[in-house]
Amino acid sequence: MSADPKKVGGQILALRKNKGLTQQELGERLSISFQAISKWERGETLPDTALLPDLAQVLETTVDNILMGGLRSTQFRRRVTIAQVREGIECFIRLGELLGRDSYFYLGAIQGVNEKMNIELEQYLSAPFTTEAMVAEAAIQCMMNGAYIDMTDIKKNFSFEHWANTVSEFAQKHGIQ
Repeated sequence: MSADPKKVGGQILALRKNKGLTQQELGERLSISFQAISKWERGETLPDTALLPDLAQVLETTVDNILMGGLRSTQFRRRVTIAQVREGIECFIRLGELLGRDSYFYLGAIQGVNEKMNIELEQYLSAPFTTEAMVAEAAIQCMMNGAYIDMTDIKKNFSFEHWANTVSEFAQKHGIQ
């Protein structure tokens, strides 16, 4: 199945506007002209395949989401609960407790997350609100990677309404009802 330039363009336009970016700003982030962005959005051309990963990153979506014009290309690959996501995040804490915070395994895991996400994970894991921010981020990442999380589970398994709302909004935008 080939990508429909009109649908792809419409999706790029919607995502760009949702991020509050102008064509000029998006072009600057991708090191291309705003005219190229305009052509994509009008459905005249498609983005070069080499630009798709960067475009997806700037628009905080997936390449699939762009090329499918916002439609899901596949069914959900797995089902995840917020309890499972929380357990995964808490594994970082347990790793430090079990192996020691000076263990290379612990330090490597923390360093990897810090570098990939540009954060200080240990600080985030030191308070309930910010720990739950990490649970929310991990839940969103799971959904971006094809996982289904039930809306009821989202609403009742976050302690902080802010994070429940954040994850719920993302889920709804990506076809989870």
